[in-house]
Amino acid sequence: MTKEQLLSSVRSNLQNREKVEYPLIPDYKKPDADLKKNFEQSAKIAAVDVYDVSSVEEAQAIMYKKLPDAKVTCSATPEWIGNQDIKVENPADLNHVDLGIFRAEFGVAEMGMVWVTEKSLVTNSLGYLSQHLAVLLDPTDITENMHTAYQRVQLPAAHYGCFVMGPSATADINAVLVHGAQGARTLTLFFLKKPSL
Repeated sequence: MTKEQLLSSVRSNLQNREKVEYPLIPDYKKPDADLKKNFEQSAKIAAVDVYDVSSVEEAQAIMYKKLPDAKVTCSATPEWIGNQDIKVENPADLNHVDLGIFRAEFGVAEMGMVWVTEKSLVTNSLGYLSQHLAVLLDPTDITENMHTAYQRVQLPAAHYGCFVMGPSATADINAVLVHGAQGARTLTLFFLKKPSL
């Protein structure tokens, strides 16, 4: 039997089969889950400092106290003005940023992580080359788990997207945990409502 005969036989047999629908996948939601509390607990396990603030000014005061030597701040959100322009010709031009700031599109309570795209980062390298990150998250934009998160992800709407969970962490051969070896050394998350438009 030739390759073409084999493929022809497969095609003809496939046409005679009944169509099988994809199975329904449950979203595993828990009734009355406290998403904000669950997010905070998960984020803290991943070495994220979490604060509930009522204004950007309050978040800024916390970061200036935590990072008094931070000279270069770069923000992808108009709520928090940095001193480095986010729009650069080469993404590597952000490699000297001490504090990168952005607003996450949504958070995932189960993992304590946030979803970002080029819309939230503007220049993707902001999330990876900055020494420290400050992330703003509206508590109403928290989804329960990865099943519900993937229902919110709009892949065709973005060229780039990823989940960010905690600061960079890696362990060497001796299992020594090192933060910041391949990304931000710290991640601070602020629960802060989105500004009214």
